[in-house]
This record gives sequence, C-alpha cells and structure tokens, in this order.
Amino acid sequence: MTISINLKRIIDDSYPIHIGPLPEIKVEGKVAVLTNPKIAGLHLKTLLSRLSAKEVYIITVPDGEQYKTLQTIESVLDRMFDHRLNRKSQLIAFGGGIIGDMGGFAASLYNRGIDFIQIPTTLLSQVDASVGGKTGVNNRFGKNLIGAFHQPRAVYIDPSFLHTLPSREFGAGVAEIVKMAVTFNASFFEWLENNDLREGENLQIAIQKAVETKAGVVEQDEKEQGLRAALNYGHTFGHVIENETEYTTYLHGESVAIGMVMANELACEVGLMSANDALRVQKVLERYDLPLSYPIEDVESFYQAFFLDKKSADSAITFILPRGIGGVEITDTVDAQTVKKVLSKFDRRNA
Repeated sequence: MTISINLKRIIDDSYPIHIGPLPEIKVEGKVAVLTNPKIAGLHLKTLLSRLSAKEVYIITVPDGEQYKTLQTIESVLDRMFDHRLNRKSQLIAFGGGIIGDMGGFAASLYNRGIDFIQIPTTLLSQVDASVGGKTGVNNRFGKNLIGAFHQPRAVYIDPSFLHTLPSREFGAGVAEIVKMAVTFNASFFEWLENNDLREGENLQIAIQKAVETKAGVVEQDEKEQGLRAALNYGHTFGHVIENETEYTTYLHGESVAIGMVMANELACEVGLMSANDALRVQKVLERYDLPLSYPIEDVESFYQAFFLDKKSADSAITFILPRGIGGVEITDTVDAQTVKKVLSKFDRRNA
C-alpha cells in the first residue's frame, strides 16, 4: 500500500532590494535586531530612527568569524525565546556578512522559520552576502557547512553605512565585486579596470551592477544546483585558507582574493585562461591592497581539505574556474596531479 502526500505548489519568495538611503521600515508585531557591539555603536541609532514596530529588541553577538558557530546561534535563539517572539515576528540582520548569515540561519530555525530582513553595513555583505538567502555557520570541518537557504523578505542597501568602513573591509568587499565581474560580466570587469571605486559615484554604480549580476544568477538557480555554484569562484581555495588560519588572519574577502589568484593559476594550467587575463585580474585586486598569495605549509593537507567543500562529491573535487574574462566553468575533472602542481607554486618553501 502506498500513500502519497501531494505537496506540489508554487512558492513566491521574491523580494525587493533597495539601494539608497535607508527608508522607513514598518513592521507589524515584534522585531529582534541582531547586530554586534561595533555596528551598534556606529549605526544602531540610525536604524532605530527609521524602524517602526510594536516592540523592538536588540540582540548583540561578539564580532568576528570565530563566533560564527552553533553555540552563538543557540544563544541568539535563547534571547528570541526570552522576548517571546512568535511566528509573526521578524528578525533584522544588521551588520556584515557574518551577522547576515547568522541572522538568516536563526530566523530559519526559530519556530521552524520566521521572516527576516537584511540591512548590510559592509561592502562585502551589500554586494554579495545579503542577497540570495544563503545562511549558516562554520564548524571545525569548514566554512558555512551548517546552514539553510532562507530568503529575506527585503534587503536594504544604504551605501552611507560604508563611510565608517576600514580600508581592509572595503578591499574585502571589492574582491566579491571582482569575482562576479570576472565570471559573468566582461564589460563590468573592463569598467572596474578603468574606474576607482573610491572616487565619485563609482561605488554606488559598482554595488548596483554587482547586485544585479547576483540577483540574475539566484533567479536561475536559487538552491545552487548548477549555475549559482559559479559565484564560488575563489571560494574553494579561500575556504581552505580560512580554515587553516582559524579565521584569524584574513578577512573573508581577502581569502577570496587569494583564492581567485589560485583558481586563475589552475585555469591557466588547464587552458581556460590566458596569463594576460590572470594578470588583469591581479592588477585590479592589487589596487585595493588585497593579499594575493598564501604560504601553503603542506600541499597534500591543503589538497585533502578540498573534499570538505560543499560543492564536492565523493572523490570528485568541484572547481570554479574562469573561462577568460566574463565566462566560467564548473568542473570536477581536473586531475589531482595538476591541482597539486598549481598548489606547489604557493608552497612556503618555494616562496
């Protein structure tokens, strides 16, 4: 005997992404604002002046990738229960990518899922992390290996929050912008080559172009079953670097920048990218003082860490490699010898 449950339905998870001054945000019911002490000190007053809700509670967590853990999520959930939030309540993730990832994940878990809003305050989170609904935390095996797809109800990108951003954080965000241009938009990359994002209106233009690019990809592949995986260009290598350094040496975008350089080396090795195009990418990254090399302590250990990547399966490692500028290839056919040959170029003993 077979009993079927018919759950075929269309769910509309569409949402607006506002780029510009933070508008008035009206929420019926209770709101929990998740942030960290640094962002709260700089910008919380601005948010609260634009937020209207029945009750507003502030939940703060320590600042830093090392706190992006299940333990922190449990403490956030405890606070949400303390404030007696219900299924009609909302959570606002107010901060950088770490806050956005944890806020979305906590919202996906609380009462089996409540709505949340992304208000990103760093360049990296504005152009990438806040858009697309990927949420999660790290564990000892790697980055973002525990999480859920949980789309926000809205994203509010206010570039004025970036005025207090340290230069390293700015560069980290630029790395994510470059990532999207290299893989999906050759004309955008050429624009980046010819325009400094620290001048005039260039930054807001770049934010808009990057968000449009990512939104277009997410619309085609929300759950990263194919095309969306290409947005992980630089991340396969970068996540290993972050895990090896215990998230204390490099910002996420800095690790991605190094990862792009490594991915470009591999792309050149297998004939997908020319040395000249790899140099073009490197020059744009250099302009924003991003690190471009990493001294690998043990090539074999670094290689084995690839198998913990979410995109990899069984004995096949999936690499996201640029096909020149403006194209991308997702492949699991690069042999181990070729990969280790490229990694050996970054061996600290060869530095």
